[in-house]
Formats: sequence, C-alpha cells, structure tokens
Amino acid sequence: MTTGAIIAGGRSTRFGDADKALAELAGVPLIRRVADRLVGADDPIPPGAGRAAGGDPVVDDLVINCRADQREAIAAALDGLSLPVRWAIDGDPALGPTAGIRNACRAARNEYVVVVACDMPFVDPAFAAALVEDAAGRDAAVPRLDDRWLQTTQAVYRAEATAAACDRALDRGDRKVVVALDELDRVTVDDTTIRDRTTPRTFTNVNTREDLADASAIVEAALGDG
Repeated sequence: MTTGAIIAGGRSTRFGDADKALAELAGVPLIRRVADRLVGADDPIPPGAGRAAGGDPVVDDLVINCRADQREAIAAALDGLSLPVRWAIDGDPALGPTAGIRNACRAARNEYVVVVACDMPFVDPAFAAALVEDAAGRDAAVPRLDDRWLQTTQAVYRAEATAAACDRALDRGDRKVVVALDELDRVTVDDTTIRDRTTPRTFTNVNTREDLADASAIVEAALGDG
C-alpha cells in the first residue's frame, strides 16, 4: 500500500498572480493532471502514456499538501477523482518544500509516499512505480538527473522516517530538503537508470507562463499524433 502526495503549497512567484497549481494545461488544472497520471486517468502523453491514460493506479490514496487558502479551489479541481483524498495543510507556508514533504508524510496512511510536485504534469507513473520498488526496505528512493540534480519532489519516501528527518532539519533552521535527505537510508537513482526507464520530461516543471505554453505544445503534439 502506497500513498501519493502532491506538493502544492508554494507561492508560485515566477508564475504571476495566479496559483499555478490551478493553471489549466490544455483545459485541465496542473494539479489534476498530476493526480490523473498517478491514478491512470490522464491523456496518453509520453512518458508512460499507456499507464497514465489507462493503467493501474500507482498509489492507493492521495494526500494534498497546500495552504489553507488553496484547499477549496484544489478540492474543486480534484472533484470526481477515483481515489480518496486527504489534506496536509501548511501551518507556515514560508518553510517551503521541506515542511510540505513533512506534512504530507505525516498525513499519509501508508508506509511509503510517492511525492510529486503539482507543477510536474508529465510525471511518468511507470517510473514512479519503479521508484516504489527501489525504496523497499530503505527510507527513500531519489532520482539524480544528469548525475547532478536530486529530484526531491519526484521521489519516494518512507513516511515516518522522512517526517522525523524533516523535523530535525527545520528545528535546526535549515529548510533545504537535501539536508533532511542526508539523514535517511536512501538509494539514489542515477541518470543512466533514469534514462533506461523513462525520459527527463517526467521532471518537467511549469514555473512560468512560458513553461505553461511549452507544456501546452507538448500536449497538443501528443494528442495530435494519437
């Protein structure tokens, strides 16, 4: 049993005045795109198009981490989702993704949590499932793209151990997720393994309006080919 957690509490400062979690990508809010890919209900867009559009869910339930003022709108965006949804509300949004991951892990009902940022609309569900297998018996499985960048918001964590490590980091005044990771028994999934399993598009972030336009072009091209 595995919980999915979508991290959506950021202020989206580079996106403008709107909440990017709710920004529509080809008519679907970004956060709904992420949720749909985890449950197998999205459009057939690579990578992992088959499982994203009609495969078995990667997770058994979902936790949404967000600010209190986001909850109502996000709940509306996720209406009709086939899996149960729980909420992990940020008490202090200024603490960033370390607190978001901690809060999501605390709210999870299962031992392991697949964490994905709300602005990763092309997350490969088959890759996420492989990360769950990588994490078995460990505290975390974290991809390292280009053998440089740890993808901490598309990773799998053991809920209890990760929440405790994030607490300790925040108590020391350190808000960097990688500091909390240093305390975990983790496996790092290297670039070669990533590229054997999927494509770097799984980590695509929509941070700006220009990124959203680029992502829209990807959706249009994929659906036009279908």
